Amino acid sequence: MRGRHRFAIPFFRYLDEEGRPEDSLPLWTRDHDLLKAIYESMVLTRTFDQKAIALQRTGQLGTYPSTLGQEAIGTCIGLAMAAEDVLVPYYRDSAAQVLRGMGWEEILLYWGGDERGGNANIHSRDLPVCVPVATQLSQAAGVATAMTIKGHAGATVVTCGDGATSKGDFLEALNVAGVWHLPLVVVINNNQWAISVPLDQQTATASLAQKAIAAGIDGVQVDGNDAIAVYDALNNALEKARHNAQATLIEAVTYRLSDHTTADDASRYRSQDEVRKNWQHEPILRFRNFLHGLELWDVEQEQALLQNCQKTVDAGVDKYLAQKPEAPEAMIDYLYEFVPASLESQREAIIAKAASLNKNHQGA
Repeated sequence: MRGRHRFAIPFFRYLDEEGRPEDSLPLWTRDHDLLKAIYESMVLTRTFDQKAIALQRTGQLGTYPSTLGQEAIGTCIGLAMAAEDVLVPYYRDSAAQVLRGMGWEEILLYWGGDERGGNANIHSRDLPVCVPVATQLSQAAGVATAMTIKGHAGATVVTCGDGATSKGDFLEALNVAGVWHLPLVVVINNNQWAISVPLDQQTATASLAQKAIAAGIDGVQVDGNDAIAVYDALNNALEKARHNAQATLIEAVTYRLSDHTTADDASRYRSQDEVRKNWQHEPILRFRNFLHGLELWDVEQEQALLQNCQKTVDAGVDKYLAQKPEAPEAMIDYLYEFVPASLESQREAIIAKAASLNKNHQGA
């Protein structure tokens, strides 16, 4: 029997593991300032990541999801997007969020349990972080639908991990994106592990990008540790979304070098040999070698960058730790547009209790 259709998923990589170009580079790489911005953002993201974990370990932050080894994805999303676009992030997108206007202290506020850290709308129209797996995908499809109805020129970018691709929300969002020709870019951070479940136990597909085929949209796979490949794929997908109302699924193949979150112990389900092997492919060293090869980076620049990153992160931490807590009644104030009568008495009781505790504390 002869099949009626044939499909293929392209794979893109421009830099090998040593940072050497293995193909002709895109024209945009002639912008050396952009290349440096990519590298600097990745280093800053890793510096922040290390500090956030230290804060959690010392009880100054809640459960935190590391981005270690995955810095190229968030960085390239943030740099490729335009102001009129909308980001619908999941929980490993701090680099993109900061590049889109949020402060590091706001990222820390969110993971410290303060919902004010999710108020991205003071900077842009981006949505706050989504922790429930895959629910952000249908929300992003809704945002892209609104863009289409209103004739908005921007694109919607939504991110998820490999585990989310097994959820119905993921497939439904792709399906509606294809049927309605939505300006939607879906980026999968395929870091090989859905918490403790490896990719080969989650799906039998050869790639996650091929799930785009059934939805009738473009699907591409890129080396997620090659920032040039990630940025180029995003740039192309965003152009198609903005100008052709065409959706794209991008699978960025990378590796989670950390635990799933600070509440996890990955040594219980994967070997240290596997982790050590993947350290050889991580994105920052690869890109630094690339810049060295172009004679765009040297030891002095590296030391200056590390110092500046530490100062930037420390300033964000200081702002976070100095933030006064919200009033206790805020837990009710923002549940509804108007506080219902049934909660008024509870709200008054909360205010009275807080005042009593504060008075006793001052008296002591």
